[in-house]
Amino acid sequence: MDKKKRTGMTAFAVAGLLTAMTAVAQTGSTGSTGTTGSSSGTSGTATGTTGTGSGSMGSGSSMGTSGSMGKMGKMGKVSAADKTFMTKAAQGGMEEVELGKLAASNASNADVKTFGQRMVDDHSKANDQLKQVAQGKGVTLPTDVNKMQRKDIDKLSKLNGEAFDRAYMKMMVSDHKKDVAEFKKESKSGKDADVKSFASTTLPTLQDHLKMAQDTASKVGGGTKSASMSKHHTTKTKKTTTSTNGR
Repeated sequence: MDKKKRTGMTAFAVAGLLTAMTAVAQTGSTGSTGTTGSSSGTSGTATGTTGTGSGSMGSGSSMGTSGSMGKMGKMGKVSAADKTFMTKAAQGGMEEVELGKLAASNASNADVKTFGQRMVDDHSKANDQLKQVAQGKGVTLPTDVNKMQRKDIDKLSKLNGEAFDRAYMKMMVSDHKKDVAEFKKESKSGKDADVKSFASTTLPTLQDHLKMAQDTASKVGGGTKSASMSKHHTTKTKKTTTSTNGR
């Protein structure tokens, strides 16, 4: 009986041990499941962050497009009058550069040569500034002078020495009077702020050119005032000679 009792107790103990091990196994499984759930929650949070990032990128792209459209809109606002001014200024500037270079080889007077070089330097700089303005506005400028200007350049290219000095300086006085008037008008009534600013900042230089042209022309007989005085002097001399001979 005692042997059977011990055997029963042993069996009961083993059964209890198996039950306990099963419970531990189930607890471990539950813990793993909990961990897995926590991991899934973290994954979900990460996904949400990614979505927020994508939204921000989309907003930035939209602002970029809006900025480009705004720039294009600004480019299309140049008035017809401003475009005409820019075209004439570009061609006039190119003519001054070509004639200035011509003065270096065809002129005989040192002051005329100096004036010609000043034209090359100043108008080349102004031409570059005008190109930058035009590029920003989407305006295409001419790449050469007009037909009338080309005709004047060809005409002067056939002159040399004193004949060139007089003809060139007479043209420079006339051209710069027109330039000063046109740039002054644009600086006051121009519609586009940048084009108007270009005219305003270039005007003082053109006014200096006009004064320099008038002073140089008076030295070589190419100025209108000088030519008129010379003609008056000649007429007066003829009258004096005639009166003397009559006596």
